[in-house]
Amino acid sequence: MTTMTSVKNAVSRRSFLQGAGGLTFAVALGAGGVQVLTPAQARAAARQGQMSTWVRIAADNTITILTPGAEMGQGSMTSVPLILAEELDADWDKVVLENAPADPKTYGYTRKRRGRVSQSMAIVGSRAVMMYYKPMRTAGAQVRKVLLQAAAKKWGVPASQLKTEPSVVIGPGGKRLTYGEIAAFADVPDKMPAVTPGELKKPANFRLIGKPLPRRDIPGKVDGSAQFAIDIQLPGMVYATTVHSPVQGAKPISWNEDKLKTLKGYIGAVKLKEGVAVIADNFEHVMAARTELQVKWSKGKAAGYDSESALMTDYPKKSADPKTKAKKVDKKGDTDKAFSEAGKVYKAEYRCDYGYHAQMEPLNAVARINEAGDQIEIWEGTQAPGRSRQGIAEALGFKTAQVIHNQMYMGGGFGRRSRTDYTIEAALVSKQIKKPVKMIWTREEDINYGMFRPQSFQHLEAALDKSGKLNGWKHSVIGDGRRLLTGGAKISKYYKVPNQSIVEQSAGKHGIRTKHWRAVAHVFNVYAIEALIDEVAAAQGMDPLEFRLKNVPLTAKARRVLEKVAQMSDWGKKRPAGRALGLSMTERSGSLGAQVAEVSVDRKSGKIRVHKVWTAVDGGVIVQPEAARRNVESGIHYGLSSVLKERATIKDGSVQQSNFHDYEVLRMAESPEEVHVEFLNRPTKPTGLGEVGNPGIGSAVANGFFALTGKRLYHMPFTPERVLEALKA
Repeated sequence: MTTMTSVKNAVSRRSFLQGAGGLTFAVALGAGGVQVLTPAQARAAARQGQMSTWVRIAADNTITILTPGAEMGQGSMTSVPLILAEELDADWDKVVLENAPADPKTYGYTRKRRGRVSQSMAIVGSRAVMMYYKPMRTAGAQVRKVLLQAAAKKWGVPASQLKTEPSVVIGPGGKRLTYGEIAAFADVPDKMPAVTPGELKKPANFRLIGKPLPRRDIPGKVDGSAQFAIDIQLPGMVYATTVHSPVQGAKPISWNEDKLKTLKGYIGAVKLKEGVAVIADNFEHVMAARTELQVKWSKGKAAGYDSESALMTDYPKKSADPKTKAKKVDKKGDTDKAFSEAGKVYKAEYRCDYGYHAQMEPLNAVARINEAGDQIEIWEGTQAPGRSRQGIAEALGFKTAQVIHNQMYMGGGFGRRSRTDYTIEAALVSKQIKKPVKMIWTREEDINYGMFRPQSFQHLEAALDKSGKLNGWKHSVIGDGRRLLTGGAKISKYYKVPNQSIVEQSAGKHGIRTKHWRAVAHVFNVYAIEALIDEVAAAQGMDPLEFRLKNVPLTAKARRVLEKVAQMSDWGKKRPAGRALGLSMTERSGSLGAQVAEVSVDRKSGKIRVHKVWTAVDGGVIVQPEAARRNVESGIHYGLSSVLKERATIKDGSVQQSNFHDYEVLRMAESPEEVHVEFLNRPTKPTGLGEVGNPGIGSAVANGFFALTGKRLYHMPFTPERVLEALKA
C-alpha cells in the first residue's frame, strides 16, 4: 500500500489562473453550450468559488487539460481530454492531465431526458466519450483558433494563410511558432471566435482520434504510484467499518457498547441510518470490534422475503394475471391483429437471478472534517463526483461549497460506485468524532448490504405471418427493479417488427436494494429476446443467421454487424466434435453488435465451456481503438461470469452469499481461449462501448448450447445443476 503523509490536492483554481507565464483558458461546458471565458471572467468565477474547466498552455509548450472522465479502468480519463487535444492540434506527448473538480454545472455534459435538461459528470451507461465528444471538440477548436489569430497578428498575415501541426503554428515561408511561444505574448480575446461544425477536423485528418495511444493511467498502476482512496494516509487518521442489518431495511436500536470498550484500540461506534460504524486506531482493531459487535435491529423492510420463491412461483402468477399493474415500454402497430392472423406463434419464459457487482477494490473512502466542523474533505473513487459531493453535503447539512472533493482511481465500478453511500458514512463518522476517518466496507458487508441487479421473470411471444416473416412481438418483464427492468427490451433498435407490445409489470416492493449493473437490464432482456429468436429459427428449420437476415426485418446497422460477425467467425465452417456456435445481437448505449460464441459442455458435470467469442460492433467513430477493444473484451468476460456462475439469493430478507467462495465469479482458467473484437468504425458520432460486450453473451452461449445438445436453457445463470436438468428434460 502506498502511504502519504501529505496529500496533493487537485489544482487550485486561483493558482492555475495566476500561475507564472502561459495562456489560460476557462472552458465551461454548460447547458448553454461550450463557452471559453476571458481571463477577467475566469478570475471573477474563481473569486465566487465557481469552477471551470481549465486549459493552460505554458511557455515550455506543456498543455494542461483537466479531465472530467472518472477512471475505473475503462480509459475515460485519457479519451475525453484527447478529444479536445485533437481539435487543438496539441502535441499529445506534452499534454498533462488533471482531474476536473466535482462541479457538474461547469464540467458536466448536457443530458436531455423527459423534457428536462441537466448537467452531469456521471461516468455511467458508457457515456463518457459519447457525451463529451462534441463539446470537447468545439472547445479545442476554439482554443486553436485563438492561437492562429495571435500568430497571424504577430506576423501581419491573414489567419487563413496559417496552419497547425502538433503544438506548432506554421506560416508563409515555413515560419514556425510553438504554442508555448505564442502563449508568452498572446491574450485570450474578450470574445472567443465562433467555430462552426464545418470547421472541425474531418476524420481523415485526425492525428489522435482513432490512433492506438497508451492510456495515461497505466504506468502509475503498473509501478504502484497510482493513488486509490484506500491508499490515502492522513495525520491522526482512524479507521472505521460499518455493520448493516442482515435483513435489508432494518435500523439499529442498540448494541453492546460496554463490551466493545474493553477491546484494544477501540475508539467508539456511530449509529447510522441502517447500520453501526465501529471505529478503532487501525483496521485490525476495527475488525476485532466488528467481530464482537452485537446489534439489536428493528424489523427490516425485506423481512420474510424469499427471492427463489418469488422468482419461481410469484412472478409467473402475477405475470399471467391481467389485473397486475403494467407500464407500457414500447408499442407499435396492432399486436392483437398480428397474433390473431399469425401463421405460427411461439412463446417462452425466462428467468434471471440477482447479480452482485463484484468490483475488485473494496468500497472505501477517506473523510476529514476541519477543526471548525464546517468543511469536510473527501478522497474517493466515484463514477459520479458531482452527485457524490452533493449527497455528502446534504447528509451533513452543508452547502456543496463546504465539501472539498478529491477524485481518485477506482478498482472497478460497474455502476456500484455511482452511489457512494459508504463515502457518506465516512463523512458522517468524521463529523461526529472530529477526526480523519478511513471507511472500509468488508467484502461480506458489501454483499450483505448489496445493491443488486434485479432478478426478473419474462414472458415473450413471437408471431410469424403466413410467409414465415416475424410480424408480431410481445414482451413482458416483471420484478422489483422498476426502471432497472426495462433497458434493452426495445427491439426496434435492430429488429423493425411492425407490431410490438413491450410492458413492465410490477411485482411489488421487496425491500431489497437494487442498482445499475454493467448494462443493467440489457443483460436479461437481450438474453430472452435472442434466445426466443433462435428458438423460432430452429422451429422453422432455418439457420439462425439465415433466419435473421431473411425473415426478420432488420435495421441497416443490424444487417452490417450480423454480416461482419458471420465473416469474423466463419459461421458456416464445421466445428470440432463436441463444439457448436451460438449467435446473438448485443446492444447498449447507442452501439449495436453481433456476437458468436463457440461452446462445449461436459455432460457429466454440467459445466459449459466457452472457447471462442467473436464480436462485431458498430459504435460510430472509435476514439481510442485499443481501449475500446479492451472495453468490449472486458464486457464479454464480465457478462460471461454472470451467465455461467453469478447469482445472489435472499432468504427471509437476508442475502445468503457472503464472499467469493459462495458467490462464484469466472476464473482465469475458465475464460475463453480466444476473444475477437472488430469495429465497423463509421465516421459518425461515437456511441457507448463500455457495456456493449456484455448483453449478448448470455443468448450466444444458450443458443450454442442448443445447437450442441438440442436443449434450451431458460434460467440464467447456467449453473451446472441447471445444465444437467436441461439435458435430462
